[in-house]
Amino acid sequence: MLTDMYELTMLRAALADGTAQRRCVFEVFTRRLPSWRRFGVFAGVGRLLELIDGFRFTESDIAYLLRAGIIDEATATYLSAYRFTGTIRGLAEGEIYFPDTPLMTVEGTFAEAVVLETLILSVLNFDSAVAAAASRMTAAAGARPCLDMGARRTHEAAAVAAARAAVVAGFAGTSNLAAGKLWDIPTIGTAAHAFTLLHDDEQQAFDSQVRTLGRDTTLLVDTYDIPEAVRRAVAAAGDELGAVRIDSGDLGILAAQVREILDQLGANETKITVTSDLDEYAIAALAAAPVDSFGVGTRLVTGSGAPTCSMVYKLVARSDDSGDMVPVAKRSAGKPSLGGYKRLLRQFSDAGVATNDLVLVGDEPSVRAAQAPAGSRDLHVIHIDGGQIVSANRGVAGLARAAQRHRMSRGELPLTALRLSSGEPAVPVTHAQAEPI
Repeated sequence: MLTDMYELTMLRAALADGTAQRRCVFEVFTRRLPSWRRFGVFAGVGRLLELIDGFRFTESDIAYLLRAGIIDEATATYLSAYRFTGTIRGLAEGEIYFPDTPLMTVEGTFAEAVVLETLILSVLNFDSAVAAAASRMTAAAGARPCLDMGARRTHEAAAVAAARAAVVAGFAGTSNLAAGKLWDIPTIGTAAHAFTLLHDDEQQAFDSQVRTLGRDTTLLVDTYDIPEAVRRAVAAAGDELGAVRIDSGDLGILAAQVREILDQLGANETKITVTSDLDEYAIAALAAAPVDSFGVGTRLVTGSGAPTCSMVYKLVARSDDSGDMVPVAKRSAGKPSLGGYKRLLRQFSDAGVATNDLVLVGDEPSVRAAQAPAGSRDLHVIHIDGGQIVSANRGVAGLARAAQRHRMSRGELPLTALRLSSGEPAVPVTHAQAEPI
């Protein structure tokens, strides 16, 4: 039922007029990036595969749809046995992408592919938006870890998805226990200001936390007076204190002051973590500060200014009455689409730096058989083949593969891709017609 109504009204009409079983190819793509971003990150595939695997219409779902007049009996019969038996290809999760390229293709009958539109777009748009923001943050942080603390700033289910998407783009942990359990993500967190305020004084709070959680815990030092709190933290845990957290004020100046105090007290190995409404720009501004890790919340789970990727799901080819596949496209002003089968290749310089994304367009045999330019690589992989999910792309192992893929893909980009200023996409996109066989 994670489906928009018009998907089922189209299905109902197609079943009635006999076109529901036509073979179709739907394509996911986006026409643009946010002006301040030079690349996108494809994320959400692992989650999507789990959802498609369980995509069913229950008896109560169908009863509601009939009662509401959305479907008829023929449509109800079809939906009661619904299973996706087609093929889904697309970018590997974690791959970098650019506008006007085929990010995912869904091949099957019109009936089985059309009802997946909303599910596919809702997952990919959200997860890719979070992953794009997270990638800019981890790039700005360099070797210092970024940690997700955004669960309190978004919908409870979105928080779990955001934590996973952040890991795809290099985040090292999350405060969200549901995400930790589902995806085997390291969880982080010790205490908030409420724990300090609960006690009669700050020293009592620190002593209690150290007794319970150990000397390697992280103590929050900005409830009252930061320099004095750092001294109390070291008094509580000694030079084995794991870390202190700063959650307010001028983080760069405060981190330098805190580092100096820690070193004076012999706590040279104690780390400093900072939070407080961080984004990629704030992280970059702290490049020279003695900060060891960053906790990111609101800006991560809201896509740091771009909460969606504007991905769309369009029919680009379908069979005609004779069974032959024909390209189809819309010509709407400002929203055109490009019909036909497509294949996406990334081209590189001799130094291994990405220089161009090439989209080959044509009929399926020609596109599949086209000779790839030397040194390029095909970006599409199979996620579902004839209804069978590629197991390596799902679950905990799939998340690890996605994070590895992202590290590799981002590492192929020109250095200009990591600029935080506005600019054109880091890699241009060109289209070429595949020679007919």
